[in-house]
Amino acid sequence: MADENNNNQAPQQDLNQLLKIRREKLSELQANGKDPFQITKYDVTDHSLDAKAKFEKLDNELKSKLPEGLSEEEAAEKLKELHEAQKIEVSVAGRMMLKRVMGKASFATIRDLQGDIQLYVTRDSLGVDDYQDFKKMDIGDIIGVKGYVFRTRTGEISVHAEDLKLLSKSLQILPEKHHGLTNTDMRYRQRYLDLIVNPEVKDTFVKRSKIIKEIRNFLDGRDFMEVETPMLVSNAGGAAARPFETHYNALDEDVKLRISLELYLKRLIVGGLERVYEIGRVFRNEGVDTRHNPEFTLMELYQAYTDYEGMMELTESMFRYLAEKVCGTTLIKYGDIEIDFGKPFERLTMNDAIKKYAGVDFDAVKSDDEAKALAKEHHVEFEDRHTKGDIINLFFEQFCEENLIQPTFIMDHPVAISPLTKKKPSDPEKVERFELFINTWEMCNAYSELNDPIDQRERFAAQDAAFEAGDEEANHTDEDFLNALEIGMPPTGGIGYGIDRLVMLLTDSPAIRDVLLFPTMKSIDK
Repeated sequence: MADENNNNQAPQQDLNQLLKIRREKLSELQANGKDPFQITKYDVTDHSLDAKAKFEKLDNELKSKLPEGLSEEEAAEKLKELHEAQKIEVSVAGRMMLKRVMGKASFATIRDLQGDIQLYVTRDSLGVDDYQDFKKMDIGDIIGVKGYVFRTRTGEISVHAEDLKLLSKSLQILPEKHHGLTNTDMRYRQRYLDLIVNPEVKDTFVKRSKIIKEIRNFLDGRDFMEVETPMLVSNAGGAAARPFETHYNALDEDVKLRISLELYLKRLIVGGLERVYEIGRVFRNEGVDTRHNPEFTLMELYQAYTDYEGMMELTESMFRYLAEKVCGTTLIKYGDIEIDFGKPFERLTMNDAIKKYAGVDFDAVKSDDEAKALAKEHHVEFEDRHTKGDIINLFFEQFCEENLIQPTFIMDHPVAISPLTKKKPSDPEKVERFELFINTWEMCNAYSELNDPIDQRERFAAQDAAFEAGDEEANHTDEDFLNALEIGMPPTGGIGYGIDRLVMLLTDSPAIRDVLLFPTMKSIDK
């Protein structure tokens, strides 16, 4: 990023002096009645890509009208004349990222939401005073430009500035162009800088917004209703996680931040809202790594009169739809891996997956002691309180997950690890549940929802006992939820999706912090 003062090319200069110069420039502007911070609006007609597209369209139309038989030079001259007669006037605005002053004519580049566009700025077009003001502007300043679009001799579509206005003065210095903002910790803490200097980061978050928009479009097409439920709750249930706790001063009550969306959405199914979903923040007081952040975006949906088979069909259809809409293809790349959403997703029971990848058949295991003996034999760590169902899950995590690259539904989990799920009529030790795995990651979790209030009370009691035995992530009995079930909930399919992990997959992002605008960071000591 170069300008006539070489502000970004002079690391040997004292930074404080450079910052002082910028403030002096602002003071001068204010003294001359040109305070940019007094400006309240600027009429923008086009973004950078829109302006370029308009010019390309006109350019193609004019080329088609050129007489035949012209030489290359004659055709270029004739095309220039036609453009002069049909100028595309635009008003654009953005942050100045480059400036190159060459006497009476200069070039600059501004960056807006869509990308970059070059400006051609001349003393003759602006006038002496305005051109002098332009020469004093710095990299990082936000400017508005009115002019017409043309193509330079080097072939770059640019805006010939006829009016140029400083809209906001940058008092800080942006990271140097060629090295960019590479400090990962700073990128996450100062995301605004990251968005300015790394266009691919902006592209990721634009795509994130599109993913969520298309999820809503897909569910709207299936007559789902979007709702909102409480974040502060007295009983944080619906998932195996430790909650954050806080205090309601007005009510003088301790409350928790929700760890899932499930129990309130099911209450709405009881109330007769047959297809509901919510996209919202949930909070889990646990570790931070490349796939986990203590606060994250979850989507849960519930549909009356269907089961987990219905949820599988919905999930497979939605993921395929999102790949096509957002990525333009059902064959996407994540790192060096190709993931195919176009093929039917594989389906395996959890026990069959363990049998396939660990060589152990838990359908033949009859007791907790037998399961613990197998865990010891295969070096799977467990706790004394763990049952056969817990150990099945530990085996799956240790031996199976790393092999699940292509979309795979893992079904029929043990009842011990699924307190809110309906049992399989053919095998009461298992439940009608699935998780979708892609690229070794769990992408969603779905149930044929438990609607038997007596069974649900027994499972809550088992969860209470697990908590007393030391499981800090166990659920607690929720009497109001049980009351809702006693009123009657229809057979229902339900599912939860981790939106952040889905965005990671569809944007080829290596870590969850890369898809969260403001990820959780440890505070810097003052």
